Amino acid sequence: MATSQRDIVLKFINEAFNRGNVQVIKEITSPEHISHLPTGDHYGPEGVRIDIASFRSAFSDLKLNLDELIETPTRVVYRFTARGTHDGPFMGIAASGRKVEVQGIGIDRFESGKTIERWIQYDSAGLLQQLGVLSS
Repeated sequence: MATSQRDIVLKFINEAFNRGNVQVIKEITSPEHISHLPTGDHYGPEGVRIDIASFRSAFSDLKLNLDELIETPTRVVYRFTARGTHDGPFMGIAASGRKVEVQGIGIDRFESGKTIERWIQYDSAGLLQQLGVLSS
């Protein structure tokens, strides 16, 4: 039985991102994958692993909660809320110990049962304000 695109996104969020089980990335991510993030583009399963590792090292208790998920024949669109404690360096910002909450949106495009492209946007200005490096 084929895994639905929705299930693949849930596996990505719950296993890889929330639990740090990066072994699942190769199962669900195409070798030709490209992620478009506010911090730049990253390529392949290894790029996805690096993205997750950088966020989890800066916010070790980071959890993404899905607020909404919409599936089309080739894409899954999702809104999320990320919460965590800034306990490691992030984008050159030393750990502050501050709790953060950020909303974002993701769009995953699929080919042959794997993600081949991902667009992520999140409230980066709001995150920097919560970290105390950008005034409101």
